[in-house]
Amino acid sequence: MSKAAKGILEASLKEEAERKERLRQALPAAEELLRTRQAGLIAAREIEEFIALNWLEWHGGSLKLTVTGSNVVSQSRANSTKLADQR
Repeated sequence: MSKAAKGILEASLKEEAERKERLRQALPAAEELLRTRQAGLIAAREIEEFIALNWLEWHGGSLKLTVTGSNVVSQSRANSTKLADQR
């Protein structure tokens, strides 16, 4: 593989990791909006990305967290608590 191709691949992987981290940080807020029946406030693009990651799913015409999505939210909350305790 050429250096240019390797560089493009590494940049693509970095972008994907940054996208997932951004979505991971946004998921707890989206979960709260779903819980309070305000799903319309979640950006359509974010909904599509959450669905593509299997974090949200359509269920009977409404959105809900998948088991994977629930785990991501739980991990996010645990990490937030851990960081707060370290301060």
